[in-house]
Amino acid sequence: MILMINIIIREWKRILSLKVFYLVMLVVPVALFFFYAFIYQKQDAKNLAFAIWDEDQSAISRELIFLLEQKETLQITRRVSSEAEVKKLIQEGKILGAVHFPANLQKNIYSRHPSNVTLYTNAAALVPAKLVYKAVAEVVITGSTGVILQKLVKTGMKSDQAMAIANPISLRTYQLYNPTYNYQEYLVPGLITVGMQMILIISSMLALNYEWVTGTMQELYDSSRGSVVVAIIGKTIAHLAISWINFIIITGIIFPFFDIGIPAATGKFFILYTMLSLACIGIGMFISALFKDVMLSGDVALFYTSPAFVFSGFTFPRWAMPWYDQYYALIMPYTAFLDGFFKVYYMNLPLKYAQGEFAKLLLFCVVMYPTAMLLFKRQFNSIKDEKETATIAD
Repeated sequence: MILMINIIIREWKRILSLKVFYLVMLVVPVALFFFYAFIYQKQDAKNLAFAIWDEDQSAISRELIFLLEQKETLQITRRVSSEAEVKKLIQEGKILGAVHFPANLQKNIYSRHPSNVTLYTNAAALVPAKLVYKAVAEVVITGSTGVILQKLVKTGMKSDQAMAIANPISLRTYQLYNPTYNYQEYLVPGLITVGMQMILIISSMLALNYEWVTGTMQELYDSSRGSVVVAIIGKTIAHLAISWINFIIITGIIFPFFDIGIPAATGKFFILYTMLSLACIGIGMFISALFKDVMLSGDVALFYTSPAFVFSGFTFPRWAMPWYDQYYALIMPYTAFLDGFFKVYYMNLPLKYAQGEFAKLLLFCVVMYPTAMLLFKRQFNSIKDEKETATIAD
């Protein structure tokens, strides 16, 4: 136990004294956390630039335009007169969408002929395009129902009977867990945690082989008395403690400062975060024990961690990816973490709902740590052989 404590304290000293460690583990995370949070400071996508193409110029089209102006999502900034103008403005980034009210719209409605209202959106901006569609669809559906209702009431029908005919089925929608499409509330926690995966793997990737760079491998061997178990577990605890400091910064400073996060789920988030940290540190130790060359191990770590956000399913469902991408996603701990994170954090469900994800993260630990110990044993053996050779020479 004393040996383990010595290794932990020794590793903390290295982290705080070596620039390659304290920059990656303490300075970069804080800067990254604030950077992500400030990017999405606006939180909601509101007042999206929108254009009107009104060929009808009727009472109905003016009423629909009035209803569109009341939508918080939209900001009508242009009046256009052709489809070419709409496309040009979208291409130039001046608008995110436009609606076209065709000529004879009111006449067709009153004569019971169908009339098509056309919506143009910039689907390259996926979320704003969906918000524009939602706002316009609500107005067009409400407007068309209102027109039919007025016509029925004018025939002498009672308003409740007219409503039953004009809108026989009422749809109620409940948007759960991010009802306002809040970018900051939804994206920032995901970006921060995927950033932490990369930071944890890269920093722990340097935990073992960087001892050769600093010429302290012999010291590590002596401090652990040649025990790879003591060396790796001690370093793991030291790195885990630093990851907890970052967790405190995330949940105690970043989230309250920007008014994001779900305080009630902080405890469950901590448990899941700790499992992610252990899995990432285990992977980093494995890479560090596999390659003595720091540059090579760094390239491997970056290649492994860089696609995590894309393959995790955070922004695009994994089931829709090619099968080989789905398998690649499974070999990254962030994928399992994210599945559990959605359940216990965003949905605030009990931890039992994330048992499968905990098991996957635990599997990373069960595989990576023993493998890292076996690989690192070779490096300790080389130190041992050198000492024995030196003793014989003396």
